[in-house]
Amino acid sequence: MKSDLPPLDALVVFETVARRLSFARAAEELFLTPSAVSHQIAKLEQFLGFMLFERLSKGIALSKAGEDYLKRVAAALGAIGSATNDIRKGVKNTLNVHASTSIASLWLMPRLGAFVRAYRDIALSLSASHVNSDFALGQVDVDIRYGVPDWPNLVVEPIFEENILPLASPDLLMRAPVHSPTDLLERPLIQSTVSIIQWRDWFASRGIETVPDRFAFRFDRAAMSLEAAVQGFGIALESQKIAAQHIANGQLLPVFHADWGIRVHAHFVVYPERNAQREEVAQFLAWLREQAEQSL
Repeated sequence: MKSDLPPLDALVVFETVARRLSFARAAEELFLTPSAVSHQIAKLEQFLGFMLFERLSKGIALSKAGEDYLKRVAAALGAIGSATNDIRKGVKNTLNVHASTSIASLWLMPRLGAFVRAYRDIALSLSASHVNSDFALGQVDVDIRYGVPDWPNLVVEPIFEENILPLASPDLLMRAPVHSPTDLLERPLIQSTVSIIQWRDWFASRGIETVPDRFAFRFDRAAMSLEAAVQGFGIALESQKIAAQHIANGQLLPVFHADWGIRVHAHFVVYPERNAQREEVAQFLAWLREQAEQSL
């Protein structure tokens, strides 16, 4: 009797190709040759009896049937990965959280002690990078992401509203006072290259069309931009929420009134709906919402 299960190695290849939308990039990730990847996809399509991908002039795209199949397969592979990872670690009540680097170090870490004290039976693992986690690999339960919330097939919750405004060290403001927004055009400015709010947006919000043609420093992490501002290297355009500790201890000051900031939802907690059924995840999400509310 023919098995209902497709070739499992072909499933892994399918998920990787679907995620990367490239046979070549999938081959690199899986340490296979592109021809081997193509062979696995052909084998799976033959088993299923329908095409998973549309071959286009400039690449590939999932077919409608492929999209529907991916939704169910990715969830199953994720569950297998999570179960395997937990068994391999031999640890019960594990919780794996991933976060963007700046919110992990500047907002989440100072609060984790409270979580550990409240949930002593949960073994929490925190990783941080600027790359979003891949839930299909089953290695992460919850991801705290930064950016525009375009993450289909996942639960996406804003953590808090942020106010993006110019921040500078007291020493810099003493050396080079700022009285109006146009003064900033003559001051060293720090650019966060991955921020969804850029200096041009802030200047436009103040009715200024001129944009600086150069910056004193450019960084791809908010934490680095804030540290440079603390050192007096320039003025950073960053989240008042993420910089809360720097402001509280007097290392940084808002250059203007908070009403001159740009308010956005930029950090989100993201997870597959199935993950929230785990008690550890549900407890962490409830705690995270409470912490976010307290920091408003």
